[in-house]
Amino acid sequence: MPYIDGFVIAVPTANKAWFVDHSAATDALFKEFGASRVVECWGDDVPDGKVTDFRKAVQAKDDETVVFSWIEWPDKATRDAGMARFHERAQTDSSFDIEQNPVPFDGARMIFGGFSAVVEL
Repeated sequence: MPYIDGFVIAVPTANKAWFVDHSAATDALFKEFGASRVVECWGDDVPDGKVTDFRKAVQAKDDETVVFSWIEWPDKATRDAGMARFHERAQTDSSFDIEQNPVPFDGARMIFGGFSAVVEL
């Protein structure tokens, strides 16, 4: 069964093109490091909930769009090795320096986690 890393972020709606470009470059690294698939989804129908919802979870502002993304790995071992390589690259590659190359969203409000698939159809 595959292993999934899931992410939810709020991206300023005006930054959509920047986000797509940033994601294409970053996601290519995940593929290089063993991911089978990376999917970035721009919020289209993200309703407000009565108790909680995606917008509340990432503290999205009125001028932001919720993005739901996932990285699919063949298994957890491949994911662990791939993420280790990604973080190693981030420590040594100046293009990951947020001061020099800011990202198109507030990473402090990102929600993420790793998940073991239990059902796959």
